[in-house]
Amino acid sequence: MTFAVVGAGQRGSNYGDWIAGHPDRARVVAVAEPRRHQREELARQHGVPPQRAFASWQELAAAPKLADAAIVATQDSDHVGPAITLADNGYHLMVEKPLAPTEAGCAELVRAVSDAGVLFAVCHVLRYRPYTKLVKELLDGGRVGDVMSVQHLEPVGHWHHAHSYVRGNWRRSDTASFMLLAKSGHDIDWLRHIVGRPIERVSSFGALTHFRRERQPEGAADRCVSCAVEPDCAYSAPRLYLGMLREGRTGWPVNVITDDVTEAGVTAALRDGPYGRCVYACDNDVVDHQVVALEFAGGATATFTMTAFTPHLDRRTQIFGTRGSLDGDGETVTLHDFVTGEVSTFEVPSVGHDADATHGGGDAGLLDSFTTAVATGDPAHILSGPAESLESHLAVFAAERARLSGTVEPVGTSAPGRVR
Repeated sequence: MTFAVVGAGQRGSNYGDWIAGHPDRARVVAVAEPRRHQREELARQHGVPPQRAFASWQELAAAPKLADAAIVATQDSDHVGPAITLADNGYHLMVEKPLAPTEAGCAELVRAVSDAGVLFAVCHVLRYRPYTKLVKELLDGGRVGDVMSVQHLEPVGHWHHAHSYVRGNWRRSDTASFMLLAKSGHDIDWLRHIVGRPIERVSSFGALTHFRRERQPEGAADRCVSCAVEPDCAYSAPRLYLGMLREGRTGWPVNVITDDVTEAGVTAALRDGPYGRCVYACDNDVVDHQVVALEFAGGATATFTMTAFTPHLDRRTQIFGTRGSLDGDGETVTLHDFVTGEVSTFEVPSVGHDADATHGGGDAGLLDSFTTAVATGDPAHILSGPAESLESHLAVFAAERARLSGTVEPVGTSAPGRVR
């Protein structure tokens, strides 16, 4: 089957890498991207001719239908327009999360693709990980009995948070989206998937506490390259980006800060660009730590913690049931059986270290499932349909309202004032 890629940034390029690795199943035949370098590079990698490499999604949409499906991987605020238009043009759709930075935008997009009758998958890639499949099989098999409560941690990582959510594209809620939607929409959706029941109520606490001007160390400069205290700073940009470059790492996040991934190019980007700014002197406003309490239909509960102040690790989860409990870290799952006293450890199958490994195999799993769904016309291969995807988005918006107002918020289209 054939794909058009709308947005040739990190996410669009990652999906393109999987497609390139499976030429017997899929190929990229068109690209839309306003940045010339990224557009031409993705087109070159996939052999897309210049007449099918568009400078905007509008140009792609104005052309005759060029592919079976489109991947919409633009910035958060620019998903609704291309998704609705391309669905109306008959393209099956994969849309990067979040669907939109507003509840109304999410609902509009879901209604439109449902009305268009095209196959539709939100890129909630955590659902498609081999790790998730293992956890889900154990829970659905009754190995812990009825799920009563869950503790789930997203350790964003100190340098990743600084890169993406202090210096980077997702640092402000007015130009991207709030932190829980931008980063942890994956996790709220994952909890919905694992527990297998709708989220009914949420509360939340969190704030931007550390990455603020008043926390800037004495004697610090506003740019790392001219800062006297940079060698002792946990968030040193030269240490991060030049350190990775000297290890031979020229992909993400180094290639985000500059197209010239040489030492001179990276140094210039740190001197002049946004990624060389002091983390205490940026224009960021999204939270650096947040907790969410969730109540599901039937009474099960969960807590979710997102924090910047960790190493860059995989998620950690503990699930507590009436017959047993489960501990998982993305690589292994340990099951404690209360009846037999047995402790069993399950290893997650390896997904390698290539394009199949991003998001723990979740990107590959999503593309495999979506490609199969389009090829067969069977939406059952997609693990979250439009209604459930909208539901998990609404839970995220409710949690942010709860954080801002200090309230317990209902979730769903029937909640007071919610989208109908």
